[in-house]
Amino acid sequence: MPKQLTLLLDTNVLIPLQDSYAVLGDSLASFHRLALVGGHRLVYHPASIEDFERDSDPGRRTRNLEHIRRYPALEQPARCPWNTPATSPNDACDNEILYALECDAAHALVTEDKGLLTKARSRGLGHRTYNIQTAEDWLRRLHQPLDVTLPNIDDVPLYSLTPELSSTFFDSLRDGYPPFDDWFRQKARENRKAWVYRGEADALGALCIYDVQTDEIITDKEQRLEGKALKLCTFKVGQSVRGQKIGELFLKAAFRYATENVCEHIFIHADAERHAYLVNLLVDFGFDEVGSYGSDRVYVKHHPVNAPEAEGISALEYVQRFYPHYQAGHHVQKFLVPIQQAFHQILFPDYHALQPLLFATRGSVGNAIKLAYLCHAASKQIRSGDILLFYRSGDEQAVTSLGVVDQFAELSDAASIAALVSRRTVYSIKEIEDMAARPTKVILFRLIKHFPAPVTLQRLLKDDVVVGSIQSITKISDVAFSRVLTAAGA
Repeated sequence: MPKQLTLLLDTNVLIPLQDSYAVLGDSLASFHRLALVGGHRLVYHPASIEDFERDSDPGRRTRNLEHIRRYPALEQPARCPWNTPATSPNDACDNEILYALECDAAHALVTEDKGLLTKARSRGLGHRTYNIQTAEDWLRRLHQPLDVTLPNIDDVPLYSLTPELSSTFFDSLRDGYPPFDDWFRQKARENRKAWVYRGEADALGALCIYDVQTDEIITDKEQRLEGKALKLCTFKVGQSVRGQKIGELFLKAAFRYATENVCEHIFIHADAERHAYLVNLLVDFGFDEVGSYGSDRVYVKHHPVNAPEAEGISALEYVQRFYPHYQAGHHVQKFLVPIQQAFHQILFPDYHALQPLLFATRGSVGNAIKLAYLCHAASKQIRSGDILLFYRSGDEQAVTSLGVVDQFAELSDAASIAALVSRRTVYSIKEIEDMAARPTKVILFRLIKHFPAPVTLQRLLKDDVVVGSIQSITKISDVAFSRVLTAAGA
């Protein structure tokens, strides 16, 4: 059974790998090492040859062509139907690469080209396209799972960071906005707060400064957000911690904070060109571009206090747009999903059975929103938008958490499973290979919440939600689902 991933490399990744004069960055060197250790296949697209042959510098052209041919090329990829005579040569090359990915010639594409990453998202291929750091993180989690922990972020007053203002972490912020230091000190005096993540040696790795504003004008055309809105004033994930889902953790903090403080909108100003990774993340979590503010674009997520009516959209689109609200009508199926204690602890490290914490003294947040669960259950009924109630077996024997399905698949190929769960995996490649010995159900889902009061098996039996022990994924009725929510205090 094949376990080898095929990784399609863009030229801006291939050339540094083969250029003996270039010093490899830590992430690139680690990515290459992990790919070799894992026995994964690194390939290039023949269109990249045509791209290099257009180079007007003969010495560089010869050197690059020699370097790239040290790797195998994709064999006879299908020609891209998106190209026309009017397509520029560079865009045609990008399209050929993306079309090969769409045709499943490779499990994933690795590129440092921000434009290509944006094109991949527009073609629905963003989840299979990585920059070097996110690709390195994926392989590291597959091959070195014991070295990886899901990070926490802290909620701190801005003035507590003033002693670090001269650090290199803030250089890019100063470059983009020269008066940044003065602005920072002013906001510190106003008792503004921030979410922060610290990496190795307690060094500042990521920062999100936030503020609640009322009836705020957010665009040059004076578009106003009525009522309270949460503004993400400064959002930076440092180079040293990229690929660890810190941005997603910041958004999780923002969603929870907005809910607690009755903010009906969340918004941010961002340079779409310089911050392409951030923009991709925002769009994936329901932010819409609404206009411009100076040189920045403005992205807004509607965050209604009460679940809005939304006829004509699917249950999946609803949760993407209005998270943490979700649809639970008759058209949405509900399932009990048993999960062993050990995997529950790995999948939900922010779950606290006795005292659920949102923002405790240190503002602990816990794991990410988008997760993956693998199992061998017999059920094949699950669809996108369905509701999952996770039942922790073993110690608690209780329903603890609720999620909504993004995607459901049944696969038997370890590499295909690894590719599908890549950005969400807490499974090692060995665990995936072991599970793939049999057809494996892959459930990609969004965690909505952990229940204030976990619902025990005894209560489930008493309320006629189930008639016996929960051994496999079990579909329940709308009435039974309502009884679980009532018992959970949700």
